[in-house]
Amino acid sequence: MEPRRPARMRTDSDFVRQVPVHVVWELTLACNLRCQHCGSRAGKRRPGELTTQEALEVVESLARLGTREVTLIGGEAFLRKDWTEIVRAVTGHGMYCAIQTGGWAFTPRRLEEGMAAGLRGVGVSIDGLRELHDRVRGVRGAYDNALDVLRRARDAGLNRSVNTQIGAETIPQLRELMHTVIDAGAQQWQIQLTVAMGNAVDHPELLLQPYRLQELMPLLAELCDEGARRGFTMIVGNNVGYFGPYEHRLRAVLDEGVHWGGCSAGQTVIGLEADGTVKGCPSLPTRGYAGGNVRELSVEEIWNHAPEMHFGRLRGKDDLWGFCRGCYYADVCRAGCTWTSHSLLGRPGNNPYCYHRVETLAKAGLRERIRKMEEAPDASFAIGRFEVVTEEIPADGSDAPGRFVRGTDPVLVPLLRKPIAGMDRGAPPDLGRVPPHLELCYDCKRHIYAHETACPHCGADVAAGHARHRADRERAEAVMASLSALISGVGMETAAAD
Repeated sequence: MEPRRPARMRTDSDFVRQVPVHVVWELTLACNLRCQHCGSRAGKRRPGELTTQEALEVVESLARLGTREVTLIGGEAFLRKDWTEIVRAVTGHGMYCAIQTGGWAFTPRRLEEGMAAGLRGVGVSIDGLRELHDRVRGVRGAYDNALDVLRRARDAGLNRSVNTQIGAETIPQLRELMHTVIDAGAQQWQIQLTVAMGNAVDHPELLLQPYRLQELMPLLAELCDEGARRGFTMIVGNNVGYFGPYEHRLRAVLDEGVHWGGCSAGQTVIGLEADGTVKGCPSLPTRGYAGGNVRELSVEEIWNHAPEMHFGRLRGKDDLWGFCRGCYYADVCRAGCTWTSHSLLGRPGNNPYCYHRVETLAKAGLRERIRKMEEAPDASFAIGRFEVVTEEIPADGSDAPGRFVRGTDPVLVPLLRKPIAGMDRGAPPDLGRVPPHLELCYDCKRHIYAHETACPHCGADVAAGHARHRADRERAEAVMASLSALISGVGMETAAAD
């Protein structure tokens, strides 16, 4: 029997029909934690948050658009008094509803009320072991409380996940953290990188340097396999990757052929802010990416017609710059996560957080480092400005700055003042873009275009590699069939003897 596909898993048809499969909805910006990396600078409620009736009308619009999953976030979503009424409306339309929480004050009663309304999943944010998590989250005891929520969700029979942001101090703690959350009842673990937005700009020491992906990615692949042996699924977030030798292990949770296909903001994803602002992704800056407000236009009108929503449907290779413009994967990747690249450089299209890029530079003895140039305003989803510095890798491989080679290309700086790509091209296409599908070179485990006969990465004969893979798979299937027949035969003999 094939595993049941998650509600948010997208098909080619979803891309073609431009269905907002997954909606992430900030119900309120009120929050009871003080996270140093919070991009939305949560804490106090937004002015003019939607009324209950307005929120219920949003649910109606999402149902008409074909949304299959709604994740409620904040701040802390449950600090909004009518949150269960919204859950009930979402599930009443057949949509899967989950909540992402820091866990602080998510009491047994609140959990029970959510379940009674139809809540089916709980995601708990845990960013490291006790000392690191409590320090980053700004409240002593937050770590133990988060694990308690996870255990209670397990005991209640809900779907459970953990969301972990990886920063400068996280990597050494990942293995123990994985074991801990599995023991507490987590079924899935979503990994993402801390992004230079909001409070994180105020704490640049929390940000992982891009070159440390060489350290992170092999570890994630190892933990992914280890977790799978325990029935635990790792899901890498949209800003983790891309296209190194571990892509096929980390991105393809249910299907070996799955790989990164480009930013899906405004294509199959919607982000909603608590005051009714609609964006193509919940993490994107409000300024420049807000397509409208539900008090003025319906969600359908914004989704179908706002240029700020369909930039991702139009972005192509010509909109990229820097390293990403000339990359082998440019047509597929399109510079990775828009949120990450725009937050760093004020414009998407050039993303240093890429494993293929890190590998390519390392072969030339180079690496990239980010350094803050400007502070971020005191506003939700505010960005500062960072520079990407290319330096020589020190002979001892240490984290100390290497000899400077160059900074962000000055020729490209004027590009940062241009409109965001795709927002000045008129109406969106009638049919959406299906991400190109790449093949896997079974010699070096890197993705390649289907037309390649020799792997551009390792030089291997692609057809010969595929033939070996098919033969190995057929042998493995034959062995499994023989074992199944043997076990079945032993079982029948035992039953006859009884």
